[in-house]
Parts: sequence; structure tokens; C-alpha cells
Amino acid sequence: MAALDLFGRRWTLRIIWELGNEPLGFRLLQRRCDGMSSSVLQQRLTELQEARLAEVLSDGNYTLTPLGHDARESLGPVIEWSRRWAAELADAPPAAAEGADDGRHNRS
Repeated sequence: MAALDLFGRRWTLRIIWELGNEPLGFRLLQRRCDGMSSSVLQQRLTELQEARLAEVLSDGNYTLTPLGHDARESLGPVIEWSRRWAAELADAPPAAAEGADDGRHNRS
């Protein structure tokens, strides 16, 4: 549950994703994360460091630890599933108009 709590925090997965490719400085990481606020980025980086998933290198760049890379790799099946899900949703017929009665909810 602790891992799900950490991964469920806004921007955490995006940071893990971005750091998985290469070490990044704070400003570049912020730009790659669509310009999230510096305070949120700093908070998430601190949380990832406390969880031992990220660390600061001697040059000031942030990188994933071996444990962080393992976490990113473990998310691969979820990413693949989400791609299949998105494709299925794209092929789905439009949802019935809100409030329309299809007979499933009528209990009178």
C-alpha cells in the first residue's frame, strides 16, 4: 500500500519516467514535466529520495537509484495495459446520453 500511495501522488510517475532515461537537473526535469511548479517538484524529489528511488549526483543532477530503475521497469506491464485500454476506449461506441434509461437501472 505504501508503494501505491507514493506512485499515486501527482507527478511522481512522470518524474520516475523522465529520470529513467538519463540524469536530469532540476530545471530541465521541471520543463520535461510540463513546467510543474518548483515547490511540487522539490516535494516529489524529496519523497523519492526518502523512498530511496532517486538520488542527487555530485553534479547536482537527479537520477534513479537501482531500486528506482526496478520500480520503473516494474511499471512496464501497467504501461502496456494502459495502451491497450486507451485503444479499446478509442474504438468504443459513444456512451449513452447522460440520464438516458436503458432499462438496467429501472427498479420500479
